[in-house]
Amino acid sequence: MIDFFEYHMRTRLMYKIGLARDFANEVVQLGVQRALLVADPGVVQAGLIDRVREGLEGSITVVGAFTDVPPDSSVATVEQGAAVARDASADVLIAVGGGSAIDTAKAMRILLTEGGTLYDYQGANLLTRPLFPMIAIPTTAGTGSEVTPVAVIRDEQAEQKLFFLSPYLGPELAILDPEMTRTLPPRLTAATGMDALSHAIETFIGVGANPITDSLAIQAIDMISNYLRAATHNGEDMEARGNMLIAAAIAGIAFSTTGIGVNTGIIHAASHTVGAAYHVHHGTANSILLPHGMRFNAPVVPNRIVRIARAMGVNAGGRSEEDVIEDGIAAVAKLAADCGLPTRLRDVGVPEDALPTLAEGTLMDGAIMSNPRPVEYEDALAILRAAW
Repeated sequence: MIDFFEYHMRTRLMYKIGLARDFANEVVQLGVQRALLVADPGVVQAGLIDRVREGLEGSITVVGAFTDVPPDSSVATVEQGAAVARDASADVLIAVGGGSAIDTAKAMRILLTEGGTLYDYQGANLLTRPLFPMIAIPTTAGTGSEVTPVAVIRDEQAEQKLFFLSPYLGPELAILDPEMTRTLPPRLTAATGMDALSHAIETFIGVGANPITDSLAIQAIDMISNYLRAATHNGEDMEARGNMLIAAAIAGIAFSTTGIGVNTGIIHAASHTVGAAYHVHHGTANSILLPHGMRFNAPVVPNRIVRIARAMGVNAGGRSEEDVIEDGIAAVAKLAADCGLPTRLRDVGVPEDALPTLAEGTLMDGAIMSNPRPVEYEDALAILRAAW
């Protein structure tokens, strides 16, 4: 029986097809007037920034757009964006994009509110007051960053990722509009979807799991298992796109509202390390590592892996627990393969001789603290070798 748990969500969430073109009234309610858009070049090229501008016309002034956000945002990018916002006298940030753009805006609001450097606020709960207002409009269905109180920014000098965790980091408003994900290429649709699946699975087996996050995580797993293939192979399928966008947000809420910080584990710890060292897309790295992390944790949470297998569509009736677990892990791997994602670290440029160093880095990553099974160096190395 659980003695204590905590659940908290700050962000107001709205969903509707076409909402990104018609949300000005919601922005006005925040008491702001001058918006700076934050996005990456791909979002601009796809015309998604223009849709957001249309949605603000007549009510909110767009004072500029910071569109130099790279796929793996950095400290320097955040500093540059904050300077642009100050120069434009913006009073609200509207992030349009995937996790990198949204996390960039989250980190920008730290500097705009507190000053100093990002290094002053790295870690958990170092922010003590509400931050510069922010709205998030995701164009991928993966990170869930639009609803989480977390930001991850790359320190390009140290080749590691900085983590920021605070209830104040959650955006004031998240706009979910599946039309904003329509132009996402199949490979990115698949990778971001597997990122959301890894959030849901690690939350469900993590040490911070509670009855509320359990229900959210299982719902997200069920939705992703049913809609990711269709969203990947038919980008015009708005039912699949919409359900994936909702599932990613649900998974984001689940893994970041357990009261212990971010409830992930060995999969994310290894993925962070691999991504920082070899610039592997976070969702792709999670997808490759997910089956191996599940297999490692199965001995200590077998009943939970069985429930995951059921949510993935595995028939568990009258079968041994071991068989159901293996079929559940296989179902996760097959989902990634069916969506055309690489299945080995060697396929994404990770050299075999780097695995020992990556194992050491994995043990240093904070995500590992939520793993249900203690991880030693040899364990991390074995998982990486199995994934290689």
